[in-house]
Amino acid sequence: MQFISLYLPYVQIGLAIALIITILFQQSDAGLGSAFGGNSSSNPFSTKRGFEKTLFIITIILAILFIASTILALF
Repeated sequence: MQFISLYLPYVQIGLAIALIITILFQQSDAGLGSAFGGNSSSNPFSTKRGFEKTLFIITIILAILFIASTILALF
């Protein structure tokens, strides 16, 4: 248990940085122009493919790992 409590803060920092990076890499068409009735040529219900889908799955996995590490830090 000493090992976990020693390295867990560093693991959480690493997961938080990785989660922030993956969120920032995701593309978003929700710019200021579309908020005021701009051109919304892309379909909001389109499917993710290729790298976009992989990045989305990695983001979900990192979020789950971050939540699990936070719950582990409580005990």
